[in-house]
Amino acid sequence: MTTVAERRTPADKHEERRRALGESALRTLGELGYARASLREIANNSEFSHGVVHYYFHDKLELIVYCVRQYKAVCVHRFDGVIADSTSAAELVEGFADKLVETIREEAPMHRLWYDLRAQSLFEESLRDAVLGIDKTLEEMIWRVVTTYGELSGRPPAMSSNLAYGLLDGIFQQGLLGHLGGRREALSQMRAQVHEIMPLLLG
Repeated sequence: MTTVAERRTPADKHEERRRALGESALRTLGELGYARASLREIANNSEFSHGVVHYYFHDKLELIVYCVRQYKAVCVHRFDGVIADSTSAAELVEGFADKLVETIREEAPMHRLWYDLRAQSLFEESLRDAVLGIDKTLEEMIWRVVTTYGELSGRPPAMSSNLAYGLLDGIFQQGLLGHLGGRREALSQMRAQVHEIMPLLLG
């Protein structure tokens, strides 16, 4: 009898290898950032050789875009549980704010890499389409939170999805920057700001 493993195609195995390389590379990329990380540096900080990394990824740009897409594909579902479990507007805001704080505490290097890549896309056109695509999925994620909050509040959103995303992303980025800078109150301030701004997003 043929097993699932035996039915895997070469393309499946190739993608599986790329995924493993991406997960390994994320740690180095999160620490070093876009400019300082080379394929050789990434290989030196992983279990894979430079030749293997270069075989699966043509250059650093391809690897970084792949890694960030892979990471953000998980991130866009970060608040699904909060949305599903909330039975009131207050409960949703509390869960949303807590999840934002949690992800900064646990995954700050990954978020730092994302903002680094987004800034680099202003100068490198080859990054732009990937960054815009990822940014759109994050906007849609935040919009699901905002529209659910509106439904639970009995009030529709008073602004567009990109404006709501811009405001909340700005608060998140400030919280991340403060946390990375060692400001002990940064995350509690971010939580308070989320509680303050959410009602203002509604009509």
